[in-house]
Amino acid sequence: MAAASVTSPWLLRKAFQALAFSQPLHTNKHLSFYGNLCSFPFQYPLRSSGLCHISQVIKGDNDVLLKGVGDKSAIEEVKHILDTARRAATRREVFHTDFLTPPVLKESMIVLQKLADVKAVAQGGYPQAERCRLSIGHSEVLTNDPNVVAIINISGNFSFQPCSHGDFLGAILGKGIAREKLGDIILQGEKGAHVLIVPELVDFLMSTLDKVANVSVSCTQIPLLALEYEPPRTQSFKTIEASLRVDALASAGFKISRSKLVDLISNGDVRVNWATVTKNGTTLKTGDIISVSGKGRLKIGEINSTKKGKFSVELIRYL
Repeated sequence: MAAASVTSPWLLRKAFQALAFSQPLHTNKHLSFYGNLCSFPFQYPLRSSGLCHISQVIKGDNDVLLKGVGDKSAIEEVKHILDTARRAATRREVFHTDFLTPPVLKESMIVLQKLADVKAVAQGGYPQAERCRLSIGHSEVLTNDPNVVAIINISGNFSFQPCSHGDFLGAILGKGIAREKLGDIILQGEKGAHVLIVPELVDFLMSTLDKVANVSVSCTQIPLLALEYEPPRTQSFKTIEASLRVDALASAGFKISRSKLVDLISNGDVRVNWATVTKNGTTLKTGDIISVSGKGRLKIGEINSTKKGKFSVELIRYL
C-alpha cells in the first residue's frame, strides 16, 4: 500500500506532463500555449524603474502602449500579443506566436521591451530571417526554445524548370496550410528549397507535398544547423516617375501595365511592407517593400528630385 501511494501520483504526474507538452492549446490563430507545470501565485515587487509592470497594466495603459505603434496596420496583432504577454507574466507560462511579418515583429518587440515582467525571444531559424516567431514569458521562466522552428528540405530536379519563391509557397498553401504557419522560404537553386515551418506541421507537409509546379519533389526534415542561406540576388535600376504612387512604381518595377497593376490592387494581390494595399494612390518612400502575387518583390531605394519636378527612383528587384 505504501509503495502504491508513492508510485501512483508519480505516474499521474508524468502522464500529465506528457499530455501538456505534446499538445499545444491554440488561443487564437496566432498563438499556441505551453503550460509551465510549476506555476505558483506570486506578487511583483514594486520598483520605480520607469518600466511598466504587466500585472498593473489595465485597458488605459494598453491604449497608451499601442499609441506608440508606428505601423497602424499592425495594431490588432500587437494588441493580441500584448494581451498574451499579460497572461504569460501572471501565470508564469510561455506562449509562442505563429510566424509574424517584419512590421508586426518590430512593433511587438518595441512594445514588449517597455514591460518589466516579460521577456520576448524572436526565432526565425537563422539570423537573417524575415518572418519570426515570438516566444513570450515571464523573464524567470523563458528560455530560447530550439523546437519552436523546424526546417523542411524540399528537393527535386529543378534543372529544366526553375521554380520561384511563389511556386513553392503556392504549392504549400495548396495543401491547406495557413501562411502564418510558415516562415521564410530559402531557394536552393536547382536543388529545391528550405522551408521554415512550425514543428507540429512537419509530418503533415512531408506526407502530402509531392509536387511544386510540375516538378516531383520529396520532403525531409533537416536540423537548423544544416540550413543553407545565401543573400538574395537582386537587380537595381532607376525609373523617372511623376509621382511616388504605388501603382506607378510597382508598374515600372515589375514591368507590367499600370491598368494591370490597378486590377491587381483591386484583387488584393499587392502588398506594401506585408500589408495589403487598397488604394492606387498610396505613397511610397525609401525602404518600402512591394510584393505582388505571382511577380515577386522589389524594394524602393534612393529617391531624388529631378530638375523637371519629377522623381528619380532606384528600384531593387529581388530575383
